[in-house]
Amino acid sequence: MKFNESVLKQFRIFQRNEITEHLIYRELAKITKNEANRDILNRIAADELRHYEQLKKATGQDVAPDRFKLWKYVWISRIFGLTFGIKLMEAGETDAQENYGAYEAEFEPAGLMAKDENEHEQELIGLIDEERLRYTGSIVLGLNDALVELTGALAGFTLALQNTKLIAMTGAITGIAAALSMATSEYLSTKAEETEKHPVKASIYTGIAYIFTVLVLITPYLIFKNYFVCLAVTLTLGVLIIASFNYYIAVAKDLDFRKRFLEMTGLSLGVAAVSFLVGFLLRKLTGIEV
Repeated sequence: MKFNESVLKQFRIFQRNEITEHLIYRELAKITKNEANRDILNRIAADELRHYEQLKKATGQDVAPDRFKLWKYVWISRIFGLTFGIKLMEAGETDAQENYGAYEAEFEPAGLMAKDENEHEQELIGLIDEERLRYTGSIVLGLNDALVELTGALAGFTLALQNTKLIAMTGAITGIAAALSMATSEYLSTKAEETEKHPVKASIYTGIAYIFTVLVLITPYLIFKNYFVCLAVTLTLGVLIIASFNYYIAVAKDLDFRKRFLEMTGLSLGVAAVSFLVGFLLRKLTGIEV
């Protein structure tokens, strides 16, 4: 069947996407240790290659893969986990389903390709069992508590102490003590629950998330001399941590990013504002100058 040049141009775009995704799935299959996940990824890779070959018959030519896209998603999956990498890539395949459907009347395989893409998406939703996602609750606990408690504490210390090095030291002591306390609580809580999570691992994830947040939030007080600048940078870093983590979870678990981000940001900044006010009032009431 003859196609006009605009249709052939679109089919070549489809071809490039299919061969690129074939290579991505094939590479991801190589790096996953879970045999069931590997089998599914290899099957999907084979489907993508079949789509490529069907499109090749229509265009009559080979198309090179998008090497940057291949590199990007393989490394995103290596760094942030297989689930996140796949979900991020699959988010773009919704358009592929619709685009293939538009050509079904003139190119019969297009309907089957759209169906395959939809099945891939549904399969991938329940595909991965990653440890880091099983312990998301523990990570959220560590991050959320550190962000809410330490941004509040640092805001209060900023106006009460007015010395960047002293604020950093006080914040670090407060944060590390709170991290150990929170990790212990998570261990006891997980141990008491009927869950697949290991209590020690749960406590480690919580503790590491907490300490990481503490270190990020006190860093401005070790760099800048003006304590108001330090507080502004700390609050900005806190919002960036919230945005980054919630974006990760939203993609990996198909959750509402905006709702979670606004809720967590509102809590952290709200507590910081109240603590800043408390620090101001205590300084005025006690008359203590540091």
